[in-house]
Amino acid sequence: MSDSFRALCSDFYINQKLSVKMDLPRGRDTVLDLFERVRKQFPSMSQFRRYREELALESPQGEGAHRWLAVRNNNIRSGVVNPGQPGEEYSLHKNILETAPFFMNISALDVDYLELLYGFDLAAGGNHDAIVFDALLPGSPLAQLADLPGGVPVDCQPLLGMRIAGREDTEVYFEVKTRAGTSTGFREADAPPEPISVYLTLRRFGAVTDVKDLVSILGDLSNLGEELVESRVVPTLLVPIRDAIASGS
Repeated sequence: MSDSFRALCSDFYINQKLSVKMDLPRGRDTVLDLFERVRKQFPSMSQFRRYREELALESPQGEGAHRWLAVRNNNIRSGVVNPGQPGEEYSLHKNILETAPFFMNISALDVDYLELLYGFDLAAGGNHDAIVFDALLPGSPLAQLADLPGGVPVDCQPLLGMRIAGREDTEVYFEVKTRAGTSTGFREADAPPEPISVYLTLRRFGAVTDVKDLVSILGDLSNLGEELVESRVVPTLLVPIRDAIASGS
């Protein structure tokens, strides 16, 4: 799946979040046992890090697909950046859903939601908000709001959330994220340009009958996600923004 995106963006990633209602155990042995289990399956994930609000296990940057796992008080997140081989996109996420509930004592009733995020970074200099505005809004009623003398967009980050018929327990979000400082010029002169990010987020709410069902829910979300990426995200968001960047908007 990822090979087809290399011509459209600088980085592509798929993140997962399993959110629970009660605080997760943060004991030394519990977290380390989980991390050791994941490391056996993915040996490159050998870097253990402690941040202010999370404990993380990561693979080194720049060596093929970058993988990471993070445990916070009430969620477990994982990500795969620039997967290359078929199956790399979801293998870590599936492994987490199979093992984490048992190491972290997560019950079926404790599950709040499972989230799958498809992210696309497009390297861009200049005014990100103006680029997104020129790519997505001209000719729309919203564009009339910016029809002011000398008007320059300083915040243009479209976000649309919705439910799909027949999937009342699932929410879908389309979002474009620009970076602070690009519209005002307040950046270090030698700082590399930050990307414009496009996100597709799918969130499935509700308790599950059995924690073993989480893997099948992931499969359902990934099927829907890939369909929406191909039919909506690429033609409606990625291609217009990429073209606006290339044209020097």
